[in-house]
Amino acid sequence: DEEFARQTLSGINPYALQLVTEWPLKSKLDPAIYGPPESAITREMVEQQIRGFCSLEEALEQKKLFVLDYHDLFLPYVKKVRQLPGTTLYGSRTLFFLNPDETLRPLAIELTRPPMDGKPQWKEAYTPSWHSSGVWLWRLAKAHVLAHDSGYHQLISHWLRTHCCTEPYIIATNRQLSEMHPIYRLLHPHFRYTMEINALARAYLINADGIIETSFSPGKYSMEICSVAYDLLWRFDHEALPADLISRYLESAFPDIFEIFTAINLLTNFFITRGMAVEDPDAPHGLRLTIKDYPFASDGLVLWDILKEWVSDYVNHYYPEASLVESDEELQAWWTEIRTVGHGDKKDEPWWPVLKTPQDLIQIVTTIAWVTSGHHASVNFGQYTYAGYFPSRPTIARKNMPTEEATERDWEFFMNKPEVLLLLCFPSQIQATTVMAILDVLSNHSPDEEYLGEKSELAWAKDPQIKAAFEKFNGRLMELEGIIDERNANKDLRNRNGAGIVPYEFLKPFSEPGVTGKGVPYSISI
Repeated sequence: DEEFARQTLSGINPYALQLVTEWPLKSKLDPAIYGPPESAITREMVEQQIRGFCSLEEALEQKKLFVLDYHDLFLPYVKKVRQLPGTTLYGSRTLFFLNPDETLRPLAIELTRPPMDGKPQWKEAYTPSWHSSGVWLWRLAKAHVLAHDSGYHQLISHWLRTHCCTEPYIIATNRQLSEMHPIYRLLHPHFRYTMEINALARAYLINADGIIETSFSPGKYSMEICSVAYDLLWRFDHEALPADLISRYLESAFPDIFEIFTAINLLTNFFITRGMAVEDPDAPHGLRLTIKDYPFASDGLVLWDILKEWVSDYVNHYYPEASLVESDEELQAWWTEIRTVGHGDKKDEPWWPVLKTPQDLIQIVTTIAWVTSGHHASVNFGQYTYAGYFPSRPTIARKNMPTEEATERDWEFFMNKPEVLLLLCFPSQIQATTVMAILDVLSNHSPDEEYLGEKSELAWAKDPQIKAAFEKFNGRLMELEGIIDERNANKDLRNRNGAGIVPYEFLKPFSEPGVTGKGVPYSISI
């Protein structure tokens, strides 16, 4: 349980956890289609476990309740996925409590099946237990949630938000900026090998009947869910790390994009606060973290600031005045293509940044550079470390919960052989070994990897001011290596230090070749 919770802050998908700000938890989907919106996680369940710390109201006020919410995204796909052989799906919510020592405690898991096949909605909440039957049900529920989190990580946090959404930046840069343009030269190392690796992914990983479709719970609906998530969740300005930690919107410009999401228009302009940080001009990086010991955010914000300082020095050198940004026809055509062609589905959204000043350009370029470097490194290079051991992060759940309308025979099987049911729910041997082999490859740094700030581009070295700025950039990245080592050695930081805990090194800038669990390349090169 402690590792299950810790990985939401220090694992390979640190982008999903969000603060609970309202109670009771409720679905935003149409109840006429998906059933009653109220969560099965009750006040009584929560207070029974946090009694001695605070009441439910105090926990909400003190920002101590957090949730992994895969309910509304996955629930519309449950019926379709369940028609596929060898897999199943639920909508899920997992509730956590922030302990006084900054560790998270799982309180409850809710699994939901919508009305289907003439049956009403089914949902049940599970809690940690000290009786064998409850313990095994809790383990099975965790296996389902981990499969949901693995799917969300691979399809959305990883593929969609880094590999996929970077392609328009690469194409626009090559179409609209000459190779001599300073912004082309600044971004060029951030785009190395990305189109090639994405072509390989489309051929072997996300293709029909490929690794993702045959080894992850959503099966052949994986890419459709990815597209829906792009429609609902993605916005450029929130790809910047500080903005991502603070908040995110659910916006559907095209509520009828899929027949199955006909009710999604209820989500249009629905605001979701991630709530993992708040703006605070007196805090480091201008943000105060809701969970102070949040290794990904703590290290990520240092890296974000280092990257932004380098981009600022570079941009201000070439664009000392706002008029130079507005009058740069190549630059304006570049940003127009990214917005209106590359991300054409969202071209009319009001949140796109304008490009009028050097500050605008700095924020845009830093966001792009962060996505290709820090964001991708944080969700990619630890995959073998954490998910190579499949019970830690199963990619698929193959059996329904035994409490969901189980026959007497099903229940008897669970009571007699619960460990067999868990193994049947986990990935099959061929699925587990296939994923293990793939994750070993994906987590590997090649011998010719180019790490952020390690070596200067030739064009940068020719200008004394840019050369000096790069040397400062390199020096600060070297300092970050030491900062991360120091944090990992700090016994007070319990989400990165303790018996058996893997040190958090995903955002250490440099690495040797191989599977190392560290190193931040410039680009999405694997």
